[in-house]
Amino acid sequence: MSSRTVISKSPEETQALAASLLATLGKGTVLALHGELGSGKTCFVQGLAAALGVHQAVTSPTFTLINEYTGRWPLYHLDLYRIGGTGNLAGLGLEDYMEPDGLTVIEWAERASDLLPESALHLYFEALADRDARSIKIVACE
Repeated sequence: MSSRTVISKSPEETQALAASLLATLGKGTVLALHGELGSGKTCFVQGLAAALGVHQAVTSPTFTLINEYTGRWPLYHLDLYRIGGTGNLAGLGLEDYMEPDGLTVIEWAERASDLLPESALHLYFEALADRDARSIKIVACE
């Protein structure tokens, strides 16, 4: 397992980090995002979407659970905040969104930990004392 931590000082830096990370990923990648409300997860997804050429507004799918976006690759954005655990995911079809043709990003991924592929890249977001600053730890399983 390898990891690195990046300090982002603004939403723009968080989005730029997402774009630079995307350049290293292939289709079929699953990104598991962890962190409290307001820690920068959706901002990060907005950066991924922009880098993929998505022209729609990207918002957290807290109430719809899943948003699909069309860009150079499909972007599947899931938010499991309202899910109590893996037992409540049965009817969601989570496995169907881990497709080899696109990028799957799961906010509150710990709520689906038993269903995530071993190859998932985990990102841990933490809000820092400076209102716009975030610590983002990227953990890759090897």
